[in-house]
Amino acid sequence: MKLLASFAARSVRASDLKSIRLIATDMDGTLTIDQKFTPQLLQAFDRLNQAGIAVLIVTGRSAGWVSGLAHYLPIVGAIAENGGLFYQGETQELLMSIADLKLHRQKLAEVFLELRSYFPQIQESSDNIFRLTDWTFDVAGLNTSDLKQLDVLCQKNGFGFTYSNIQCHIKLAQQDKAQGLIKTLNNHFSQYELEQIATIGDSPNDESLFDSARFPMSIGVANIQHYQTQLKYLPTYITAQPEGMGFCEFVDAVLAVH
Repeated sequence: MKLLASFAARSVRASDLKSIRLIATDMDGTLTIDQKFTPQLLQAFDRLNQAGIAVLIVTGRSAGWVSGLAHYLPIVGAIAENGGLFYQGETQELLMSIADLKLHRQKLAEVFLELRSYFPQIQESSDNIFRLTDWTFDVAGLNTSDLKQLDVLCQKNGFGFTYSNIQCHIKLAQQDKAQGLIKTLNNHFSQYELEQIATIGDSPNDESLFDSARFPMSIGVANIQHYQTQLKYLPTYITAQPEGMGFCEFVDAVLAVH
């Protein structure tokens, strides 16, 4: 079986894999296959737990969805809304500095209405009602040029913009997965050095997790290749398999040296 193939055609050193103690992973398109968790994924979580390797989910999904996942999945916690909130068990922690969440959501709604004046076809995502720190609409039907224009429009309104294979996000300009992960690590998992952490994802909203200056071990599952030309930061390594199969491939490689 192929271990991992690198964008830079380098091989993964066994010593780098052996040092991993925490995997910070995206969810949709990285853990899922056709938007579902598989028995193989849950087995991978169990095998990692047995090896003493923690799993922390870092997703763009809503507070409402992620609060349940953090409670039921065998993980140490989950970050929701691209760095907006952290959940551990039944505990919720706001990671962004937002004085008034109700007013913040109102401003996000106003920006969305302006975006719709340019792109009347965009539709609010089904889980948007369960969100606190960002506003989402479906990415389906939008091309690269559309996404760039949406980014510019959000910036003109003082907000940030990102997207995944499922959704577009209107958010605070400084809100991203890396910022949320670093704050969570400092507050709750300070026992881990950055060299002991692997970050893994599949979409543009995972790009900050691929910044080697912050996270030296980053992995993209194979479907990240769809976005290669759109990313400033590329993952250090890419798996041979896409989606949840790629995640399980990476887990196999890690556990093979533990």
